[in-house]
Order: sequence, then structure tokens, then C-alpha cells
Amino acid sequence: MTDFLTGDGRTHIRSSLMRESLQDRAVLGSTHSDAELQIMPNVVLISIGGQSIFDRGRAAIFPVVQELVQARKAGVPMVIGVGGGTRVRHTMSIAADLRLPAGGIAQLIGAMEECNAVFLNALMADHGSIPMQRDHFWDLPLYLNVGLLPIVISVPPYHFWEPPPDEGVLPEHGSDFGLFVHAEVLGMERIIFVKDEDGLYDKDPKKHADAKLIERITLPELMADLPSELILDRKLFETWQAARHVKKILIINGLKPGNIVRALAGEDVGTVITKEA
Repeated sequence: MTDFLTGDGRTHIRSSLMRESLQDRAVLGSTHSDAELQIMPNVVLISIGGQSIFDRGRAAIFPVVQELVQARKAGVPMVIGVGGGTRVRHTMSIAADLRLPAGGIAQLIGAMEECNAVFLNALMADHGSIPMQRDHFWDLPLYLNVGLLPIVISVPPYHFWEPPPDEGVLPEHGSDFGLFVHAEVLGMERIIFVKDEDGLYDKDPKKHADAKLIERITLPELMADLPSELILDRKLFETWQAARHVKKILIINGLKPGNIVRALAGEDVGTVITKEA
């Protein structure tokens, strides 16, 4: 039987949070649990870069599709995420010139990514792919249970409600961060980011010939000396420190044949970043 409390002009259902401020750090700390539910711990999220893969056209995307199909036939449970690529940057440029707010820009970015989700679905439709509506997380277990291969977009995780950025008007929560949130919320433990570089470098290898590849590193080690030029969103690394479920992130070169199949099979390819040692 439900236990009600009265006496202050309101009726409460007895609970540990019934009269507490949810901004109180002590109250927030009391909700911590080491047994948080992981909805999809065995599913791998694989992100196909927009600018690094999609923008290169047929020569890049067709081999990637073939490897995804090969991994799917091997029984690897996965969700595919896509970025928007150069069209996102064009959209941002126009939106910033029009002085749109960050939330409006974030909403427009999502439309660009939906284009790539549709393109990829057209290429993989014969292999059971299906594009997921922006935030229909509840559909993912159904898709996977009936043998479909979901394709999700990464931006915007906040739609119109993107928080104002610290500087400028461009949304701070980019494509990589959006997919990280997908994985963390659903309890996935591994994310593979498919880019056009061999992994994470100490500086941008496209600009610096002496850039050094970081093959393996822990998140604390990375945050202690975070490079100023990053292949993934800075916000992702900052947020990962407080995350609960994502244990490992791989950054691989999708232009090198076999990397995707190997990474999805569990091999350490490219740069491997672990939450802990």
C-alpha cells in the first residue's frame, strides 16, 4: 500500500527524495549505485565518420559497407552511428552567419546526418539495416532482437535544447560526443570510431609531419596531457571521466582494408583508449 505524507500543504509519497532539492550534492551522492542497469552491454557501437569516410564517396564507403556486412554475418551485435561530414560544416557556417542560437544550429545539424543515415541504409538494406528515428532509443532492442541492423545519427543529443557554449555559437556537443552518449545511456561498453587516420596522435598528422601515433593509453593518462588537436570531440573525453559504462574506445582507419572487421571481432586496432588501466 502506498504511504502518503501530509502536513505542509502538499501530499507526498514517502521516498528518500520527497522533500529534497535535486541540486543538493549530498542528495545526488546518495543516489550513487555500483549496480546500475546496463541495457545493451554486449552491443558494439561503431561510428562511421562523415567527413573522413562519407565525404570521400564510393571509393571509401563501399569497402566499409562490405566490412560491416562481413562482421554482421559473423554475428557481431552492433549499432551503426553516422556523422554528417562537410555538409554539417557548411550548415554551421551559414547558421552562424545568420546568427542562429546554438539550439537552432544543433537541430539543423541533425538533418544533415539523417541524409547519411538514409544513404547508408540504401546500401545495406539487403542486409537488414534500418535507420532509427532521432531519439527512439526504445526501438533499438526490438530491432536487434528481430535481427535488424540499426543506423543512428549522432547529433544533436539535445536538439533545440543544446546548452549555450562557453565560446561562440557552435554546439559543443558534436557528433563523436552524441554517439558516446548513445553508448553510455544504453550501457554499451565499447565504441569504435572509424576515421581516415590510424588513430589518435599527439597533434594533427595532416598538419604536422612529426605527429606521433598514440597506440594505447588510459583515459587518466590522456587527460593529464590532452593534445590541443584531437580527432574526437574534447567534450567526449571530459564527460567520459564521469561515465559509468563505456570501458573502451577504439579509433581506427576505415580506409585500410580489414581494420573494421578486426576491431569488431575484438582485436585492438589503431588507438585503444581504456577508462582504467
